[in-house]
Amino acid sequence: MSDLSVFFAPNAGVAEMVEFAVSSRFKDAAGQPVSWQLRSMTEAENEDIRQAATKRVQVKKGVTIPETNPTEYVAKLIVASVIFPNLKDSKLQESYGVMGAESLLRKMLLPGEYAALAEKVQELNGFDKSVPDMVDEVKN
Repeated sequence: MSDLSVFFAPNAGVAEMVEFAVSSRFKDAAGQPVSWQLRSMTEAENEDIRQAATKRVQVKKGVTIPETNPTEYVAKLIVASVIFPNLKDSKLQESYGVMGAESLLRKMLLPGEYAALAEKVQELNGFDKSVPDMVDEVKN
């Protein structure tokens, strides 16, 4: 039996932060692509995001079920993971003529860039591995 203290909060790893060049279109003064800063999140944060992207849908009179909009969920997941640039900055949103971080992402990125960012954010938050893959990784 292993020591339970390895699971105590002070011993848990900190949230992971990575830099990711979403696009070569955003360049610094030296002409180099500027990397975005991304962070991982907790399942509690993820649940809040999922709930924000879930609406109750009426399936028949008096009966409703929760339905998560996957497009909205991914957009909110990305926004919560992006540290830099600050997608909630009003001047940045204004420069693209939009209001809201999710709208900003859709306006400032090309479809392939958005897809690459979504993939990186999902990978950073552990969505890149299946349960059997994680079991194999732990065994090794």
